[in-house]
Amino acid sequence: MTVCLVTGGAGFIGSHLVEALVEADHLVRVFDNFSTGNATNLDGVRDRIEVVEGDLTDLQAVRLATRGAEIVFHQGALASVPRSVADPLATHAACANGTLHVLQAARETGVRRVVYAASSSAYGASTKLPKSESDPTLPLSPYAAAKLAGEHYCAAFTQVYGLETVRLRYFNVFGPRQSPDSAYAAVIPLFLQAMLEGRSPHVHGDGQQSRDFTFVEDAVQANLLAAEAPGVSGKVYNIACGRRTSLLELIALMNRLLGTDILPSYRDPRPGDVRHSQADITRAQAELGYKPRTDVERGLRHCLDYLRGFGPTGKSLKRAKAPAGHLEV
Repeated sequence: MTVCLVTGGAGFIGSHLVEALVEADHLVRVFDNFSTGNATNLDGVRDRIEVVEGDLTDLQAVRLATRGAEIVFHQGALASVPRSVADPLATHAACANGTLHVLQAARETGVRRVVYAASSSAYGASTKLPKSESDPTLPLSPYAAAKLAGEHYCAAFTQVYGLETVRLRYFNVFGPRQSPDSAYAAVIPLFLQAMLEGRSPHVHGDGQQSRDFTFVEDAVQANLLAAEAPGVSGKVYNIACGRRTSLLELIALMNRLLGTDILPSYRDPRPGDVRHSQADITRAQAELGYKPRTDVERGLRHCLDYLRGFGPTGKSLKRAKAPAGHLEV
């Protein structure tokens, strides 16, 4: 039984990770400011975890939350390219400064390992596919730059202080609990929500842009492996499915699953968006034992089941209106 801290534990990925840690009988503490995370995401395990409300920009609050933890899963961030374009200072404060605070607190309180939720946005617009961990990093947005700064801090703390860190570069994680309500919501929940209601999904650009969509349970699997794998401190790993799907292919797949024939509506491309993204996951497979188990179609079926049903509070998840989506990397 290990004492684990999950920053951003009320968020989409974080709450799934919290549930997996609880199921494995670990002692789990959640640190979240609930600005983007949802407390109802934790309803299924609320009586088995400790919840600490606080902000990553507050070093003292992070220190208090980290005290006694053996492993920190650092999921907390402002995860949106458009949000970072609109407010780069807030993104830097949460993603770069917040990560530095987590690492400093971890070093001071004797944490054994920090597992960092990095982003494939670090690769930028490189045309090389698939993208491997040795490729150059060329961030195109303030979000990408801030998340990459967090990566560099992880590597530095391992090198200088001997703090064990593992960086996981997520590629477009999707799954149940990913909300379509935010102005910065990701593309899959927005497309699904629109098409469930008979509306055209909004595509920014020509729809040929592609992503390596990764089901949330695979991201959770990677975190659990990274927490315990030997000889991986200081390293970075791509976490993805290993194949790419274009937006038009995604819409066609959703139409097939829904039994509909809804056409997209097109809008101007957005600044900071990457054209294509696909991961080489060879290193994660070899060194972490990572193996993606859920392809896009199966993952979409899980999302549809969730959206057609009810959330953890019993409230229907169907909405009257949703904003235009964006592609995260």
